Amino acid sequence: MEIAEPHVTERPERSRLKARVPAGRLQDKWDVYKNNAKLVNPANKRKHTIIIVGTGLAGASAAATLGGLGYNIKSLCIQDSARRAHSIAAQGGINAAKNYPNDGDTIWRLFYDTIKGGDYRSREGNVYRLAQISNNIIDQAVAQGVPFAREYGGLLDNRSFGGAQVSRTFYARGQTGQQLLLGAYQAMSHQIQEGRVEMLPRREMLELVVIDGRARGIVTRNLVTGELERHVGDAVLLCTGGYGNAYYLSTNAQNSNVTAAWRCHKRGAFFANPCFTQIHPTCIPVSGDYQSKLTLMSESLRNDGRVWVPKDTNDARPPSQIPEGERDYYLERRYPSFGNLVPRDVASRAAKAVTDEGLGVGETNLAVYLDFRDAIERLGRQAIEDRYGNLFEMYERITGDTPYEVPMRIFPAVHYTMGGLWVDYELMTTVPGLFVLGEANFSDHGANRLGASALMQGLADGYFVIPYTLGGYIAGAELGDVTIGHSTFADTERAAGERLRRLLDVKGGKTVAEFHRELGQIMWDHVGMSRNRDGLLQAAEAIRRLRDEYWQNVNVAGRNDTLNKNLEFAGRVGDFLELGEMMALDALHREESCGGHFREEHKTAEGEALRDDDDFAYVAAWEHTGDHARPQLHREDLEFEYVRPSTRSYK
Repeated sequence: MEIAEPHVTERPERSRLKARVPAGRLQDKWDVYKNNAKLVNPANKRKHTIIIVGTGLAGASAAATLGGLGYNIKSLCIQDSARRAHSIAAQGGINAAKNYPNDGDTIWRLFYDTIKGGDYRSREGNVYRLAQISNNIIDQAVAQGVPFAREYGGLLDNRSFGGAQVSRTFYARGQTGQQLLLGAYQAMSHQIQEGRVEMLPRREMLELVVIDGRARGIVTRNLVTGELERHVGDAVLLCTGGYGNAYYLSTNAQNSNVTAAWRCHKRGAFFANPCFTQIHPTCIPVSGDYQSKLTLMSESLRNDGRVWVPKDTNDARPPSQIPEGERDYYLERRYPSFGNLVPRDVASRAAKAVTDEGLGVGETNLAVYLDFRDAIERLGRQAIEDRYGNLFEMYERITGDTPYEVPMRIFPAVHYTMGGLWVDYELMTTVPGLFVLGEANFSDHGANRLGASALMQGLADGYFVIPYTLGGYIAGAELGDVTIGHSTFADTERAAGERLRRLLDVKGGKTVAEFHRELGQIMWDHVGMSRNRDGLLQAAEAIRRLRDEYWQNVNVAGRNDTLNKNLEFAGRVGDFLELGEMMALDALHREESCGGHFREEHKTAEGEALRDDDDFAYVAAWEHTGDHARPQLHREDLEFEYVRPSTRSYK
C-alpha cells in the first residue's frame, strides 16, 4: 500500500506554535525574560505540588532546585534508585565556555558551534541561553564537590570534543555523567530529608491527566506490585530521556523508553523532529544476535586516538603488521581542519562509507580502528591511562583486547535523539502546565548534537531555566482545586488498565523481544545512518503491519498484579511501534539532508549533507489526530538573525 505523503499545514495553523522567545538582542533575551517573569511568593510556593517524572540529570536537578525554592515535589523514578538513571552512562564530559585554556573560546563561539553543529535546525534564542548558562553549571557542580580533572596549577582541565576547535569540555575521567548525577542526587536527597521532595521509586508513568486543558497529574504503575496510582499536581515536568531504543540496539539503558513522552503526545503535546537521531561514531561493534544493547566508547577518545582502516580491501593482517603507508587515516584526509574531531554525524557517515567500500575490519568487517599507538609514544602510557584508564578497562572486559597494545575496533550506533516533545522558550509543550526538560524535548541541538552538550542541557534546564519559567506559569495560571477523585483521573486510569489487560489477553506466538528486534532491524535498515524515499515508504508500511500483528500475536507472560518485566517492556514496545512509523514519515517529508538526517537523494558531489534552507528551515511538529489516523504536521519557522546558515565545512 502506498503511504500518503504527510501534509504540512498552512500558515494559519502555525500560530499554534508560539516559541515565546523574548524580543531584543540575542545576548539580552534571557535577562529580559528573567526581569519580566512573574514570581510566586515564597509562602505561596508551599501551596503548590509539582510532579517530576524522571530522576536523571534534568529531573534530579529540577527536583533539588524547585524543592529548595519551597515547592512540594513528587519525584517519580523508574529505577530503584535515582543513581541508576541513564545519565551515568555519559562518559566524556560537559561543555562550558569558561575559556580556561585561553584558546579563544567565548559564549558566542559555543553558541555558534552548537547552531552549526546542529546544521542550522535549532532556535537561536534557546541555544544562546544554553551557552550563557553553561558557565554557571560548572560553578554549581564544583560547589557540590564533583571531582573534575584539574591541571597541575589547580585550574579545571579541559579537552576537545567533535565540532569545535577549542578545548571547552570539563570531565571527570570517563565518569562525568555519573559524577554530575551524584552531585544532583545529593542536592535532591537534601530536599528529601527536608521533606520538600517525596521520592517514589519503581514507578512508570503510563498516562498524562489533562483537566480543563491543563496538565494536572499522571497515572503510574507501581512496577513491584502492579498497582495503578494517581498523582495530582499543579504542573508536570517530564524528564524521561530519549527514545533511541526504538532501534532495539542502541547505547541506551534497557529501561530507556518513549512511553511517558508518547502518552503525553497522545494527550495533545506535539512531537517535534522525531527523525533527528544521532548515530554515535565511537561504539563497540555488534558481535552477535544475543546482544540487547551496545556499549559506548566516549568521544573523548578521539582527542588522542587516530581513526583508520587499511587501504587494501583484502588486507586481513593484524593492525600491528600494517605499515603506516598502507593505512588510510580517512578523517584526517577528508577533514584536515578538524581531523578526528569532526562532529558525530560526519564521523559516523564516514565510517559507513569506508566499510561500504569493503575496508572495514574485524570479523564482521563492520568496524574501523581507533588507534592510540602514536599518543602513547608521544605522551607515555601513564598519561593515557590517567585520561582514559576506566574506558580502556571497560573495552578490555568486553572484547578481551587491551587498547594499550592493539587498536580499538569501533563502529557507529544509535545514541541520542535530538527530536522530542515540542517546547517553547519556557520549556512548556502545547499542553499548558506540561514542561519537558533534557533529552525528552527537542529544543537545543537541532539535527545533530555536539558531543558533551547533553549533560549541559539537562543541568541547564533543571538548575537554571525551569525555576523561572515554572514560576511564571504558576503565578499566571488559574488552577482550580483538583483531587485524584476527579472523573478525568478515573477515566485515564481506566484507559491505562485496559491497555495492560489487552496486552496480557493476546496470548500470541511471538515474544515482545522478537517484535522489538524486528522493529529495530527495520529502523536501522531504512531510518538509520542514511535514508531514501523508497526505503522510508517500505519502513512505514512494514512498521504498520508489524504493529497490527503485535496486538494480535504478542505473548506477554505473567500477571498485572505483581512484578512483571514482560508487561513493562510490552507496553514500551507498543509505543515504539507507533513512534517508529512517525519517525519514518518525518524523515520522508523532510526532502533534504541535515545533521543526523541524511537523505541519499540530497547530497553534494563530495557525498556531504545538502540542506534545503528555502523549504525546510523549520521545526516539524506532529499533532496526534487519532490512533489509526495520519498525524498532522505543523511548522515552526526558524529565524536566523545572528547566524547566517551556510554549508557546514570541517575541511
